[in-house]
Order: sequence, then C-alpha cells, then structure tokens
Amino acid sequence: MVSVIDYGIGNLGSVKKAFEFIGEKVEITNDPKKIIKADKVILPGVGAFEYAIKTIKEKHFDEVLREIVDKKTPLLGICLGMQLMFDKSFENGEFKGLSLMPGEIVKLPETEKIPQIGWNDLDIKIKSPLFEGLEEKPYVYFVHSYYLKTDAPVVSATCFYGKEIAVAAQKDNVFALQFHPEKSGETGLKILKNFAKL
Repeated sequence: MVSVIDYGIGNLGSVKKAFEFIGEKVEITNDPKKIIKADKVILPGVGAFEYAIKTIKEKHFDEVLREIVDKKTPLLGICLGMQLMFDKSFENGEFKGLSLMPGEIVKLPETEKIPQIGWNDLDIKIKSPLFEGLEEKPYVYFVHSYYLKTDAPVVSATCFYGKEIAVAAQKDNVFALQFHPEKSGETGLKILKNFAKL
C-alpha cells in the first residue's frame, strides 16, 4: 500500500490517480497509524513553505515522518514536499524544515522567469533506483519558484534554468523530486513505478 499524506495541502488527487494508473494500491490519509504501516509513503505539496511546515508540525506529521525514515520505509517528497525535507527555506522569510537531508531552499535565479512552469530535461548525476530505465536527458514537468541548494552528496539530478540547479535528491530510503512525476507523462509514470518497486 502506498500512503499519500493528507496534511491539508498538496496535489493529492493527481498523485493518487497516477499510482492507480500503474496498478498500485494507494490511499490518501491523515491517519498516522495507516501512514506508519504503509509500504511506501508520499509527501506531496503545492503552496507556501511556511504554512506547510507549520501544519505538518501542528498535526505531528514531523514525528510520523521521522518514524518512517527510521523504519527504512521508502519515502518520496514531491515539489513542496521535497523542499520540506531539507534544513530550511528562505521563501518569504526563513523557516526551519524537517532536516531529513541537508540543504537550503532558495529562490530561482532572478535572470529567469519565476516560477519555472513547464518541461525541462534532467541531467542525472548519480545512479538512482528512481531513474532506472529512463532515456538520457528525460523531460519532466516543473512548477516552482524555489530550489534546493546543498553541498551534500545527495543530489541525484539537476536541470538548467539560468544555471544548474538541483531538482532531485536521495539519502538512504528518502527520495525527493522538485518536478511533478504525476504530470510528467510516461517518464513520470516510470519514476513512480520504480519507486513502487523499492
């Protein structure tokens, strides 16, 4: 069972439909017991970092997520869900994240149109089980104004948007994607299939 965490924010329906399309059992839930028992967990997110992290902490999902990480259950953060996994964000202030991986969330280069909306190709940096079987430089769909900045060896893919920016990361059983696999056609479905097989 794949659990999609419902913390009152995010692109829940399309994530659920994508997993159903590839034949996976999936549920949207805000029940910590169900989330902890799940085989795979998705942290989605569309919106503002400040509100999202506040809501997660108020509902104690931060504790649930740390238990999932400790149990070695595969965990995938998508878009804002990715950004929440890192140490802090500078979106409209400075806010602490979940610190599941080291790094900061900063604004896209001012030389470019913000947000980045649309398709861009990935430059895969390290071998990742999520990217198995993909073509070289696969195209995926983005909607974001902030991105990951880190010196830690966790970045699994980048794209070019004014400069090279990190758009995917992984550490042990924790995976993070800035783009939307559920909106990225066959490439995105393949990534979700790979995650489901972990």
